[in-house]
Amino acid sequence: MCYISAIMRTDRLPGRVPRTSAPFALCFAVLLFFPGQSLFPAERGDPGPTSCPERPLAEGQTPQKKPAKRQSRPAQTRTQDTDSPITVLARNWDKTKDRIFAQGDVELHYKDLKLFADEVEVNTETKDVRAVGNVVIQSPDQVISSEKVFYNLDSREHKLERAYGMIQPDIFYQAETIEGKGRDNFSLTKARLTACTQPTPRWNFSCSRANLKRNEYVEMWNAVFRIKKVPILYLPYFRYPLDRERSTGFLTPQIGYTGVKGFFLSESFYWAISRNMDATFVADYYSNKGFGGGLEYRYLFSGGTGGEARLYYFFFKREADGTKAPNAYALRLKHNQPLPGGFRLVANIDYQTSFDFLREFDNNFKRASVSNYRSEAFISRAWSYYNFSLRASRFETYYRNINNSITTFYLPQATLNSFKIKLFSPLYFSFASSFTSWKYGWRTEYESGKEKHYDSLNFSPQLSLPFSKIPWLTVNSSLTSNLVYYAQSYAPSTKTIINEPIFRGNYVLGTEWTGPVFYRIFQSAGGETKVKHLIEPFVNYRYDSPVSEPDRIITAHGFFRYHQLTYGLTNRILVKKDMPREVFTWGVSQTYYLSPEDSPLSIYTWEGGVPSRSDISSYMRFYPVRKYSLDASTGYNTYFRTFSFVRLGASINSFSDPFFLSVSWFRSMNPWRQSVFGDRQQIGVVSRVEIPRLNLEAQGEFDFNILERKMLYSGISLVYHYQCLDFKADVRIFYYRETPEVQYRVSIGLGNIGKTTDFMGGLGF
Repeated sequence: MCYISAIMRTDRLPGRVPRTSAPFALCFAVLLFFPGQSLFPAERGDPGPTSCPERPLAEGQTPQKKPAKRQSRPAQTRTQDTDSPITVLARNWDKTKDRIFAQGDVELHYKDLKLFADEVEVNTETKDVRAVGNVVIQSPDQVISSEKVFYNLDSREHKLERAYGMIQPDIFYQAETIEGKGRDNFSLTKARLTACTQPTPRWNFSCSRANLKRNEYVEMWNAVFRIKKVPILYLPYFRYPLDRERSTGFLTPQIGYTGVKGFFLSESFYWAISRNMDATFVADYYSNKGFGGGLEYRYLFSGGTGGEARLYYFFFKREADGTKAPNAYALRLKHNQPLPGGFRLVANIDYQTSFDFLREFDNNFKRASVSNYRSEAFISRAWSYYNFSLRASRFETYYRNINNSITTFYLPQATLNSFKIKLFSPLYFSFASSFTSWKYGWRTEYESGKEKHYDSLNFSPQLSLPFSKIPWLTVNSSLTSNLVYYAQSYAPSTKTIINEPIFRGNYVLGTEWTGPVFYRIFQSAGGETKVKHLIEPFVNYRYDSPVSEPDRIITAHGFFRYHQLTYGLTNRILVKKDMPREVFTWGVSQTYYLSPEDSPLSIYTWEGGVPSRSDISSYMRFYPVRKYSLDASTGYNTYFRTFSFVRLGASINSFSDPFFLSVSWFRSMNPWRQSVFGDRQQIGVVSRVEIPRLNLEAQGEFDFNILERKMLYSGISLVYHYQCLDFKADVRIFYYRETPEVQYRVSIGLGNIGKTTDFMGGLGF
């Protein structure tokens, strides 16, 4: 049952309240004398307060005293269609059969809705409300102001003229008219919208019409984006998300210019397919080169299935001279999925049609300059003492100076191995077995059908004998037998591959000796921190028995037999405060070949013979605190008395911290064959810094070729946070490309709308 009450307001009358006149006092006395009569006459059929019959007393029940009379409350009328009261408060009001007319500081209360206006007309039957003048509508999640309102209290259908308001989450709007159906859907004409709270918004969209769906989106037609009052961009259609979580819609575009590719425009559309998957579609346009499209699809299903796929395809335009480069694409896929029976499928695909395309279009310098690409998929399962794997893989290394690449295929490679099984103390047994279908060769060899290939079966049982009875000494010895069947082989004394199977077998004896281990513990004065220094010398010995006719075995670089001694020293420093942590590690090692003519060094010569000593390798890791690191590794050639490689890397903090710095330097060379690929020496710096006082965030990356004394790449990105607006500007210079290229990019971030990112790379992250 609905109650409608109207109360004359006296609390808002200006000045002092005048004393009651005699006629009014007489009327008031009459009302007090007849307390059952209401201010509004009761509707026909509604019982008055005096029409309720008294309930008879039960047997033995004593009558109770009547409570004291309460003060009279506002009069009410009753209807039979709803159960919620409508309360109208005003300075002046009048009522007909089904209408209430109120004027002057009118307030209307209905359920969770409040309406304020200068004049209000209420239809008590249909619940239609007409309000005029300084209208304000309040509900738990929005506030609307308007000059004129038509509103139905039950259906919430309404029409507002010259309205403005706020809807969660913090979206401010104004419109010539607003029409709504229910609580969630609104149509606006000649509207402006923004997420800024300033009197003059930092940015806003104006449009001819718009549809707003609460907590989901606003879609606009003929939208004009403005910064302050300056128009920046026109969009025939635009969709702005209101959901605080992922929402489907267009992202803000990215525009730019390069001297080589011309004007650049990139736009993305984000599709929130469901809670466990989404997709991003990207369209790129280069005025001088053509246009490309990309797709990024991410998914995560129950049971651990998940991954992401990225595909980019570029259509080259015809040049002025009539030539046209072939279209190109790049594919990257990561997938992980459990299978029935305890098996698991893992795939990692990285493939492109052209290395030159990546060098010219991939804006991630580290990826564009890498010449090694790997794609593989495998199914594996481990149980009890065994593990099984079935793999298909492709490895490619590109050499730009000769415009050729080496590709290796394993199609397929199946392995069945066992963990160590204890026969009796202290002897253990294990084995490794495999079937391999292998191909190897230069691209030109594949094109002419002259690549190397073979199919093989391998079985290698092993007996191992560990010894660790002495705390400062560990010795692991093993004896392995290698039995290999090759379906193809080289013809005798040639490098011609023939389908003549061969069987080869040998044994391998190995011993790994670590110790004696020396250590010393240092303790702070308070006893809270302990430092432990360990020195671990080691010696490893390996002997491979000779194999008959090794020159008939097909390999990539030759068949090698290992009879060698590897020795070295490792230093470790551990700090224990709460939990032990290794803060410093330094190791050095070298291999001495006892049969150098069968070793990997047999392809080199030194003073008329074969060298027998490998480079001295050393590595160092230093982590004084968790966010500071220093890594270094070197290789020193004792014959040429020079470093074959040096690598150094240091970092401060992580990339998400207010300040981040990473420096890397490396030098590599082959002293045995310096004329083949030449020396390389390069330094790279990546940094990020936040300046809160200036609302600024800066990123930079620089790579320099020290030997040639020229820059390879430099890039700077600046992000300015202007309250509800983000400005991002990138400047990048690609010196390593065929034609050095300077690239400019700008983008804007607006409230809940994400920015279109560089699908083909970024500043190293």
